[in-house]
Amino acid sequence: MKNSMSWLQIGVVSLCFLLNFNDGIDVLLVSFAGEHIMKEWGLNNAQLGYVFSAGLAGMTAGCFLIAPLGDQWGRRKVFLGSLFLISLGMLFVYFAPSLNALLIFRFITGLGIGGILPNLATVASEFSTDKTRDFNVGIVQGGWPLGAILTGFVVAWVFPLLGWRATFLIASAFSFALLLLVYFFLPESPGFVPESKHSKTKIKELFTPEYRTATLLLWTAIFFGFLTLYTLISWVPTLAKQSGMPFELATYVGMTLNFGAFTGVFVMGLAISQIGIKKTMTLFFIIAFVLMNFYGNVKLDYVINLTLVFFIGFLVQGGFNSFYPAATRIYPAAIRSTGVGLAMGAGRFGAILGPTVFGLLTDSGMSVAGRFLIFSLPILVAVFLLHKIKSKELSLSRPKIG
Repeated sequence: MKNSMSWLQIGVVSLCFLLNFNDGIDVLLVSFAGEHIMKEWGLNNAQLGYVFSAGLAGMTAGCFLIAPLGDQWGRRKVFLGSLFLISLGMLFVYFAPSLNALLIFRFITGLGIGGILPNLATVASEFSTDKTRDFNVGIVQGGWPLGAILTGFVVAWVFPLLGWRATFLIASAFSFALLLLVYFFLPESPGFVPESKHSKTKIKELFTPEYRTATLLLWTAIFFGFLTLYTLISWVPTLAKQSGMPFELATYVGMTLNFGAFTGVFVMGLAISQIGIKKTMTLFFIIAFVLMNFYGNVKLDYVINLTLVFFIGFLVQGGFNSFYPAATRIYPAAIRSTGVGLAMGAGRFGAILGPTVFGLLTDSGMSVAGRFLIFSLPILVAVFLLHKIKSKELSLSRPKIG
């Protein structure tokens, strides 16, 4: 493959960026709407944790059940089916009559997101040159926090005028527009080769002697990374509101977290091309651990609070997103969607567990400092496990991927 990107390759990577942007909109909408949902149905913190976790449970199921189909049916068909579920789930949230209905609709939306996210990394990787592959995979992940940032602006305007439900209706329309864009303009990935092998056979390949240890270590590392990441994403805006911040300022906290994440993803992509994945994640996560505990232990004015939130988002999201290029390096094209999808699916049990446990600890009266200490430790475990994966490609800056 040539070192320069063709217009088709640039267009596909850009479309993947927009699709990840759409996922950022969805996940953060429920976070920003959390306080309003609690008031409408009289929920406690633990019940709000269930709302957060319902979407994450759907994502986990989507990673296991839908994402691997990218190796069997093709990446394009998975994109179309996943976007349909996302659009439908968002639309149904607008009409949700009860908490139980909301949980079901959040699960449906998460199912689509779980199906599409791992395939975004796969397609970006397969449409890229060797020189640009890691950076492009990183850029695609940057769509997620950018979607969350712009969601903050929309939320600040729409919530007071139309209520929290209207934002899900708008998001559903945007998702459906992306579905049409994929249908008319996205070609099948060059890395996809139709085979007669059943997806279960491909799953077994992840546990052959060549990949077994790497697979188990990667799954466990992503579990711990998700544990911290999704707890921060889900609870930081709500904590700001509960601390007495005005609604507008609390919204800016969530936006700042994601602006830091957006910046961190780009820097992560550049860092990997220079020093490799293992060193990049180590640097990001160790500094993030220090800043999270400082944030939890010291009472801060608004300016310092926002500054710390920016760097926590920068380091945690930037460090975590190193797992996407890592997974695409570990597995060959024939099992790449399966490998990335199942790794993210297994890891998402951490994303489900984290927000719920944080809500339970909040209701139990545990201090903010104690909660931040508990949820900063998993990222240290994650980077330790990544270092245990014996793959030269994770230490190199620009390996070739077949």
